[in-house]
Amino acid sequence: MSANLQAFDSRELRQALGSFVTGVTVITTLDAHGKPHGLTANSFSSVSLDPPLILWSQSLKAPSHPVFRDGERFVVNILADDQVEISQRFSRGGAEKFAGCSTRPGLGGVPLLGGCSAYLECRRISSFPGGDHMIFLGEVERIERTGRQPLVFGGGRYLVAQPHDIGPSPAEGGANIARLQAVRLATRALVGLSDELDETLGLGVWGNQGPTIVRWEDSSQPISRNLQTGLVLPVLTSATGLAFAAWLPPEVTAPLIQSELARDTDAAQARDVATQLAGIRASGIVRLVGSNAFADLYCTSISAISVPVFDQSGSMVLALTAIGASDRLDISEPSPLVTRMRECAATLSQRLGAPPADAGGPFPILPENRP
Repeated sequence: MSANLQAFDSRELRQALGSFVTGVTVITTLDAHGKPHGLTANSFSSVSLDPPLILWSQSLKAPSHPVFRDGERFVVNILADDQVEISQRFSRGGAEKFAGCSTRPGLGGVPLLGGCSAYLECRRISSFPGGDHMIFLGEVERIERTGRQPLVFGGGRYLVAQPHDIGPSPAEGGANIARLQAVRLATRALVGLSDELDETLGLGVWGNQGPTIVRWEDSSQPISRNLQTGLVLPVLTSATGLAFAAWLPPEVTAPLIQSELARDTDAAQARDVATQLAGIRASGIVRLVGSNAFADLYCTSISAISVPVFDQSGSMVLALTAIGASDRLDISEPSPLVTRMRECAATLSQRLGAPPADAGGPFPILPENRP
C-alpha cells in the first residue's frame, strides 16, 4: 500500500461498503445428486442486456462453494420485503435450509423459492477468482416478476424500498401532495432516529382540527401501549401544538388558541402566550417538563420536545416530537436526543427545499448539512 494511503481494516471496509444499499437475493442450485443448496447474497449485479448477463460472488470458505463452483445452473431469487426470515435462514449454515420452505422446480430442476419479488434462472458460463471470493457470471435464460416490493439491505440492517419524494416543485394547488411527500420523507427519518435513540417519537401535522399525530415510532420503554395515530392535541399544552403555534401564521392558529384560553379563566396565561411563543421561536425547540396534561392518556407525568420542519416556501409543515416519562427523558440542550432531533429537522427542512436562516429562511442550517 502506498505510504500516502491511510490503512484500514476489514471491519472499516465492511462498514463503508454497507453504505451502498442493495437488494437481497438467495442463490439456489442443485448438486450432482439432485440435492438443493442455497445461500443469501447481496453481492449481485447486472452485467449486460445483450447478451443478458448477471454476476454474483461467494466466499471461497462457504460450505456450499464446491457445489456452486461445479454446478451448471443457478437461480437468483430476489427476495420480497416480507422475506427477512428467508434471508436470515439462508445466511446461516446447516443442512435444513429448505425444510418447510415453499419451492417449485425451475429450469434443470433448480428450486425457485415461493413469494419472491423476481426470479432469474441462469446458466453459469464462467467463474473467476476475486480475492477471497469466487465471481460467477451467468446468462439469464428465463425471468419472472411478481410485483412484490423487494427487500433492501444497507448499513447493517434490513430496509424497505419506497419511491423518492423529492423532485420538481409541486404545481400550483399541489400543497396537499407536497405535504404527503413531506410526511413520507419524514416517516423514514423518524423510523431510523427512533431506532438509533430508542425513544418514542411522533410525527405531527396541522390538520382540520389542529395539531394531529399521524405517526408514532415506539421505544423499548414505551410511555403507553396504546399510542394513537390520528390523535388531535391541544395547542397550548402539547409540545406539538406549541410548535405549530410558534411557527404557523397567527391567523391559522388563533381560533384554536382563543378557544382554549376561553376555557381557562386564568388571565395571566393569556398574557403569557405571546411571550412563550416568542421564546420558543428564539430557542428553535419546544420543551415541556413534567407535564400532567396527559395523565389520563399516559397514566404518568411526561416530558416532551418538539422541533419544526419547514418546506420550500419557509412554512412549517411538520413537527417532530419526542415524549417519555419525565423521570427518564433527558431533554436538556446537550443531550443526544435534543441534538439529533435538531439535526434531523434541519436535514428534512433542507431536503424539502427550505431556505436556511443565513439566507433569510426559518431554520438554522447545521454544519454537517452545509453543501
